[in-house]
Amino acid sequence: MPYAISQGGWLSFVLFLVFAMISWYTGLLLQRCMTKHPLIKSYPDIGEVAFGYKGRLVIATFMYAELFLIAVELLILEGDNLEKLFPNMNFKIGDLRIMGKNGFVVLAALVILPTTWLRSLGALAYVSLGGVVVSIVLIGCVVWVGEVDGVGFHERGQLLNWEGLPTALSIFAFCYGAHSMMPTLINSMNDRNQFSKVLIVCFVSSTIIYGTIAILGYKIFGHYLMSQITLNLPSKKISTKIAIYTTILNPFTKYAVVITPIANAIEDKWLLCKRKFVVILIRTTIMVSTVLVAIFIPFFGYIMAFVGASFVLTLSLLFPCTCYLKMNKAARKFGFELIIIIVILVIGTLIGIMGTYVSLRHIVNHL
Repeated sequence: MPYAISQGGWLSFVLFLVFAMISWYTGLLLQRCMTKHPLIKSYPDIGEVAFGYKGRLVIATFMYAELFLIAVELLILEGDNLEKLFPNMNFKIGDLRIMGKNGFVVLAALVILPTTWLRSLGALAYVSLGGVVVSIVLIGCVVWVGEVDGVGFHERGQLLNWEGLPTALSIFAFCYGAHSMMPTLINSMNDRNQFSKVLIVCFVSSTIIYGTIAILGYKIFGHYLMSQITLNLPSKKISTKIAIYTTILNPFTKYAVVITPIANAIEDKWLLCKRKFVVILIRTTIMVSTVLVAIFIPFFGYIMAFVGASFVLTLSLLFPCTCYLKMNKAARKFGFELIIIIVILVIGTLIGIMGTYVSLRHIVNHL
């Protein structure tokens, strides 16, 4: 988030708040789709009800690609931060030598792997609760660096940076890219009617956390921000070590939740969910594939922008609106709701095209 604000400037923060409200609204649209058809259990089911098998296939492709790349991002996060803590460290397995960051990616994957074998989202909820704690601790560490460690909040930053705005908007979209998980979460709740309350609490708390760290980070480091603020913090300070250690814990709380829909889709497709060995094999295979991508394309900020522009925007803005309009005839009548939905579709399409082009150009230039 600090990196995103540094790319877009202070005025882009207004667009960040707009993204939060739009994403919250489209989350409600998904809930309405599921309420209208109670047998819906997943996001691809919504696509099938709205547009038939082709709709299911398109949404499933985007959804699983998005979740897969988010899982890759979590592993890159681990590699970057562990390398900052332990620079110049190499790993040797037999005759194979794995250098620094790549070794940490593999090591983190091995530690995270057992959490992916849990099939209950109820059990994963307690694991993912740690992610909230981690975020709060990280904010405290950044405040400490700026106030107590003497770095200070002296950077003024830019008011608006047109060149970096597509990247900023793509990252904002990434931050609110939970829509592919929402139908699965709704279906796992004891009382599905409580989802709208859960949604508002999640979006308000997330916006507060994202906004706080964005403002603090930009005031401390300004235009010099790296894609992860932990990489900007002074290396030898205790607060930095605490920040990095807590950031390292974050993927442990989120990775399993992210890949669960992918694994469930494979297991349900071939009716393998009752065979424990096959479940472990499938989830381990997913883990190995994300490790390989994280090693060969290790660009945290650019991949985040690409995922945000290409997949998250489509799944969180475009598909909820189009599916809702298709499934609800009343929504297609000209009125305030239809105007809002059309505006969201236009905004999502424009930002998606610009963000995808810019992020792909950056990735290709750095390969």
